[in-house]
Amino acid sequence: MKKNIFQKLVSMNNSEVAIVVEMSGNHKNSLHTMKRFVKKTIELKGDIIKFQVYTPDTITINSNKKDFIVNSNNSWKKYNTLYNLYKKAYTPWAWIEEVTKDLNKIKFPWFASAFDLSSVEFLEKINCAAYKIASPEITDIRLISFIAKTKKPIFLSTGLASFDDVDLAVKTIKKIHNKFAILKCTSSYPALEKDLNLKTIQMLKKKYRCAVGFSDHTVGDLASKVAVAVGATIIEKHFKLDNDKFSIDSAFSMNLSLLKKFKNDICNIKKCLGRETLDIPELVKKNFTGRRSLYISAEIKKGEKFTHNNVKSVRPFYGLHPKFLSKVIGKRSKKNLFAGDRLKKEYINTL
Repeated sequence: MKKNIFQKLVSMNNSEVAIVVEMSGNHKNSLHTMKRFVKKTIELKGDIIKFQVYTPDTITINSNKKDFIVNSNNSWKKYNTLYNLYKKAYTPWAWIEEVTKDLNKIKFPWFASAFDLSSVEFLEKINCAAYKIASPEITDIRLISFIAKTKKPIFLSTGLASFDDVDLAVKTIKKIHNKFAILKCTSSYPALEKDLNLKTIQMLKKKYRCAVGFSDHTVGDLASKVAVAVGATIIEKHFKLDNDKFSIDSAFSMNLSLLKKFKNDICNIKKCLGRETLDIPELVKKNFTGRRSLYISAEIKKGEKFTHNNVKSVRPFYGLHPKFLSKVIGKRSKKNLFAGDRLKKEYINTL
């Protein structure tokens, strides 16, 4: 993987699609599992791996007050409070430092979502190459400004954002640099296809003049494939080790064993999309013979008229173009012609 992949991803001229493998809390609170996850991602040729860097104390308050209780309709309601939820989900920073040290040695691309200033400071110390602003942090202008000052590429997620929110975040970044991309996102877990509105990807590209991707929280791979078809060049998706039913994000995460096929399918979609042209590929040109042209279908004597009974538009294409049929009918033949002869201009009087 190229060292400057993040610079490439935020370029509007980039046409390749990168698969960002999000680990999130799917390490099951085990460094060993986290290392297995990273190793498997590399083996299966994910393009980039992403971590989330926070602690319960950097993201919320340890409180039992109503505001801090997990909504009863939420799939994580069993954790009761936000603090307990993030305590379960967070990745110890020492683990991140250890794992990313190994990734840096082999030059495998990684980056992270930063959730407060202390996480940015930590990530700067371990040479984080780019940053993501998660959907709930889209309004944290102090954080966005702090990250922008690192002058590293930034990926903005829109899951909980209005256009006003995105406008402000983009304006904040642009005060310092122009290296950013936007990830279309629907912040429900799992997200439903009817709520995705992936047509917005093209709108975001036009409005903000930047690369746009898709942060996929759906089950399965259909949504990501559609996103690529409408212009996404970054696909971020949660993955898990196979047979993992108990990690905090397992319900909407894809099995890592499917990563290679997922990536190949995405690459093939890009190939299918190609470019805006009607140029005929070399491999197809041999099939030109399948096009129609004008042929003699019944014997014609010199001086006889061409009619619909003795001239037909048929395959193959070696005769006169079918567009001349209406002009040919009623004209007289300059020579004797037989069924199967190609009709040529020089055979026709005053065409």
